[in-house]
Amino acid sequence: MKKSSIIIGRQPLIEAISSGRAIDKILLQRNVSGESIGEIRKLAREKNIPLQQVPAEKLHGMTRSNHQGVIAFAALIEYINLQQAIDFVVGEGKLPFFVMLDGVTDVRNIGGIARTAVCCGTQLIIIPDKGIAALNEEAVKASAGALEKIHVCRVGSLLKAIDELHLNGIRVFTTELNAKMKLPEIDFGVPCCVVMGSEDKGVQAYISKAADQHFSIPMQGDFDSLNVSVATGIVLYEAMRQRMAKE
Repeated sequence: MKKSSIIIGRQPLIEAISSGRAIDKILLQRNVSGESIGEIRKLAREKNIPLQQVPAEKLHGMTRSNHQGVIAFAALIEYINLQQAIDFVVGEGKLPFFVMLDGVTDVRNIGGIARTAVCCGTQLIIIPDKGIAALNEEAVKASAGALEKIHVCRVGSLLKAIDELHLNGIRVFTTELNAKMKLPEIDFGVPCCVVMGSEDKGVQAYISKAADQHFSIPMQGDFDSLNVSVATGIVLYEAMRQRMAKE
C-alpha cells in the first residue's frame, strides 16, 4: 500500500498527475486563477479526480507552506480504467463479476464490501468520483487489505459505465426493495455487475432504470432494512454459490 500524502502547490500537483500518480481529491481555493489552475482543472476532468472549491482559510489551516491555492490528497490505491479492467479479466479467461456502488458514504461499509468482494471472487469494484466515501486509510484498514487485492475503477458517470458494461456483453443487476424477482432467481452464471445503493436512498432511479434486471433479498419479519455491507455480502455469496455449482 502506498503511503498517504498531501501534495501542496500547483506545479507539484500537475507533475504528480502527469506522472500517473493516483489522486483522491483536489482542494482548490475559491476564485483562484492562472494558467496552471486551468491545466489542473483540465487534468482533473480527464482523470475523473474530484475537485472541491474551498475558502482560503481551509487551506491555510492545513499547511503553513505556500499552497498557491491548491492542495491535493494522493490516493492510497491505484485506480484502473473500466475497459482495461474488463479486458484484463477476460484475458485471464475469467467470467466478469463486478460490483458497482452508488452513494455508499460510510468508509467502514466500503471496507467491508471490499473484503466480501475478494472472498466471493469479485474482480472489480466500480465507484463514482463523487457522492461516495473516500478510499482513505480508514477504508483500507476496514477492508483488512482487500482494497489492495481487487481492482477499483473510479468513473465520472455510473450511467456511462453501465453503457460500457453493456457494450462488453456484461449484464447489470440491481437491488430493489419491492422487486418481484427474488435474489436466488437471478442467473449470476453470466458476465454481470451488481449495483448496490445506499441504505437510505437505495440505487438512484436513473441507474436502476438502466439495469437489466431487478431483484429483492428475501427476508422474514417486518424489518426491511439491511446494512449495505451485509446486503452486498448476501448478494455476492449467492452469486458465488451459483458460479461454483456450475464449475
